[in-house]
Amino acid sequence: MEIKDRIIEGAYELFIRYGFRSVSMDNIATKLGMSKKTLYQHFTDKDELVEAVMEYDITHDEKDCMLSTGNALNAIDEVLNVIDTVADQLSDMNPMVLYEMQKFHPKAFKIFQKHKDEFILKMITQNLHRGVTEGLYREDINIEVIAKFRLESMMLIFNIELFPLAKQYHLKDLMQMIGEHFLFGIVSPKGYKLIQKYQQERNKINNDAKK
Repeated sequence: MEIKDRIIEGAYELFIRYGFRSVSMDNIATKLGMSKKTLYQHFTDKDELVEAVMEYDITHDEKDCMLSTGNALNAIDEVLNVIDTVADQLSDMNPMVLYEMQKFHPKAFKIFQKHKDEFILKMITQNLHRGVTEGLYREDINIEVIAKFRLESMMLIFNIELFPLAKQYHLKDLMQMIGEHFLFGIVSPKGYKLIQKYQQERNKINNDAKK
């Protein structure tokens, strides 16, 4: 693996777990077993490294999203697959990551915003059209409005004023709850029955896994 790629992956692991503010270039160098001089040979400063990490994360997120979409049997299955994928990504994420990126690394945050407002919005919009076509979502929904609503509702979990940093609020659980609530709000009777079917199947799998 190229040294630059090693640095990006190592920094990503630290930033996601501990946040941007508390992780220094010294911490990253120590984790990777290399000198700070080596880090600065590839990145001018921490800001540039954070931007590279953001690009790295977006590239992998888009691949995961496309895979979840491509493997989906229908629009509801697609949403549930994406929720599961994102929930797994959030399981070890520090809730302060987005807030700290916006405050301390605005260029990296703009990269994230572009990804959110273009790629994620496009994927949501396509899913809504698919669900209506399949008869799983209500025909009367305003796709443009609902797509933007869904996009912004996904960001609510990072609002530390709404969901303070406490044990009762875990990003993974919040993502799943908000995602399922959204689905129930737009599905047709046919879609409602399908969600119930999927929930029963998942509960059975979870119960079997605990045995």
